[in-house]
Amino acid sequence: MPSDETNGNGSRPGTAGDEVEGLDRSEGGEGGRDKSASVLLADDAAAPTTTGGAEATGSDGSRLGSELSGLDRLELGGGGPRQGRARRVWSLTWPKLAAIALGIGFWQLAVEMEWKPEYALARPSDAFGSLWDLVSEGTLWTALDITLRRALGGFAMALLLGIAVGILVAGSKPVRVAVGSLITGLQTMPSIAWFPLAILLFGKSEGAITFVVVLGAAPSIANGLITGIDQIPPILRRAGRVLGARGVSAYRHVVLPAALPSFIGGLKQGWAFAWRSLMAGELLVIIRGQASLGYLLTVNRDLNDSAGLLAVMIAILIIGIVVDTVFFGTLDRTIRRRWGLVETAG
Repeated sequence: MPSDETNGNGSRPGTAGDEVEGLDRSEGGEGGRDKSASVLLADDAAAPTTTGGAEATGSDGSRLGSELSGLDRLELGGGGPRQGRARRVWSLTWPKLAAIALGIGFWQLAVEMEWKPEYALARPSDAFGSLWDLVSEGTLWTALDITLRRALGGFAMALLLGIAVGILVAGSKPVRVAVGSLITGLQTMPSIAWFPLAILLFGKSEGAITFVVVLGAAPSIANGLITGIDQIPPILRRAGRVLGARGVSAYRHVVLPAALPSFIGGLKQGWAFAWRSLMAGELLVIIRGQASLGYLLTVNRDLNDSAGLLAVMIAILIIGIVVDTVFFGTLDRTIRRRWGLVETAG
């Protein structure tokens, strides 16, 4: 006969098997769940845990925090986030440095083989020396100020015109049929072809240069926006209408944000066309007292100064690389990350 002995508190001492059996029987009720939770908490409180060599006891929350901190240390191992950022920067930088070194190597080889006389093709060392002289004298900074003001002003006007035309064409089928192909035709038209008309209309003035810059960039911006709007999933538009987004509100909150990834590509292409058009305009339209980059190219060409000419060309190339990498590259990565179009580490 089993004994009916009880503990001081009136409960019968049982074995581990009895406790498990008792827990199983009481799973369906609130009392059973409370008892199970109390047993688990008592076990956790009795089991010591260590974090970083220091002993700590507590509930499941403290143990979970210790485990998460350990995972964080494992993930950030090998130098931490700063070293990881440095590696990413280096992975983006070394291909450009390698391409630059390769280009300079071919340039030096062509000079050594006397492919062209030195007055026509200067040595890389002479060209970079002339570039340093332009920088130290301040001539390059003055020219950059004039050229960049023209570029930013013309690109801003092209941006407004391109967005207006893109929204109009994408939102109206008759307008798309009427001028849709015309926009592509204007985009493929060489910028230099606009200058005779621009000079007739505005003379050799800032207006002629701005006219050509706008016509060079606006079609690319408009086409980028049209493509982005065309690629919006129809379900997004229907969801916007259900939520009350109609008319201007639909474009502001649904259409334009959804079209941004493709629109950024149109902006990059529009800037490239604007920059090319501006360089062509500054070569053809020389304005007194405006020593722009195009003016420096013309002067060095007239003086047969190959080193100075190549120095200005290097400066123009550097500006193009910096704008594409720092501004448009960062903008494109940010938009794609926010829209979930890039794979994130996890």
